[in-house]
Amino acid sequence: MKILVAHNTYQHRGGEDAVVDAEIALLREHGHDVMVYRQHNDALNHMSRAVAAVSTIWSSRAAGEVADVCKSFQPDVIHAHNTFPLISPSLYWTASRGRIPVVQTLHNFRLLCPQAIFLRDGKICEDCVGKLPWRSVTRKCYRESAMQSAVITGMLATHRMIGTYEERVTRYIALNSFARDKYIEGGLPAERFRIKPNFVASAVMPEWNGRSGGMCVGRLSSEKGLDVLANAVRMLDQPAIDVIGSGPLQALMEDTLGDRYLGYMALDDIMQRMRKAQFLLVPSICYENSPRTIVEAYACGLPVIASRLGALIDIVRDGITGLLFNPGDAADLAAKIAWAQAHPDAMLKMGRAAREEYEAHYTPERNYQMLMEIYEDAIAAPHRERHAA
Repeated sequence: MKILVAHNTYQHRGGEDAVVDAEIALLREHGHDVMVYRQHNDALNHMSRAVAAVSTIWSSRAAGEVADVCKSFQPDVIHAHNTFPLISPSLYWTASRGRIPVVQTLHNFRLLCPQAIFLRDGKICEDCVGKLPWRSVTRKCYRESAMQSAVITGMLATHRMIGTYEERVTRYIALNSFARDKYIEGGLPAERFRIKPNFVASAVMPEWNGRSGGMCVGRLSSEKGLDVLANAVRMLDQPAIDVIGSGPLQALMEDTLGDRYLGYMALDDIMQRMRKAQFLLVPSICYENSPRTIVEAYACGLPVIASRLGALIDIVRDGITGLLFNPGDAADLAAKIAWAQAHPDAMLKMGRAAREEYEAHYTPERNYQMLMEIYEDAIAAPHRERHAA
């Protein structure tokens, strides 16, 4: 199979970029011919605001480049990941003109919420679901800018009006059932959705003896609930929690944890720590889609203590692969941490269940099988539709 992967890389590399690279490597390992069309947000530094705004809504440059690639490469399917802002939805129309099916993975909620995470003033906000998100402009939801919020709203309004999202994407990939249901509630066609979670290729085996302590890994920002974690830590006598990562709340973590704030670490080092820790903390106050960190933890036999919120309720099975606490509630989080530390045997049992969950749903082999089924379904769909017409 010949696959064209399209992705707009972020200025600060994150989990989504890692997922894209992992899928490309997985496809190539199985013998597929993969071409990558990539734009990088660093290009925005050399672009006027007007040009950037127009490109967000419709990038003629990307449309022309993708058309040229399709003409020479002749892909069987295009797999799009992030198209915002430099590739734009023009990609879907280019593919449609070439009768090439498009599979779009939805890594966040940008098609429903300009901010992409349904969060406003520290609380969940769904005011724009199923509606034109004009409120995001008056509220400056995206980067606290009315202008930038207006550009995204303009993109969404334009492509909803001309039927891009409803008619030009062959199959959508949602990372879990919560996300799928939210997209459908927002107006995307239910029949085009398939569910495929993220995966992790891991040679690290769990260590079942001598586990101790907790850890939190990721971007240190308010939407990730790091201030909630800091408050919970202050309520505990000996929290024994390590925090790994960087971000706006780094100073808070340094002040709260001292030498238990470990800064940036390579993934291999993180997973070595995961195989020996007692639990992972995911205290997010926003709708997470499918945190890759949880999959990494499960691969290492590490149970997760997470917010009882959104997709996390499905990913972390309370009392089976981890514990859930009330989102934003530092006291409840502190209570769950204390319980975990006082019940090592129970946490070890949850860790074994987490590893079983990984083997059943999150391995490269299982993910490849699901991805192929989605591609084959997308490739067949246009033929069925043309025949019916």
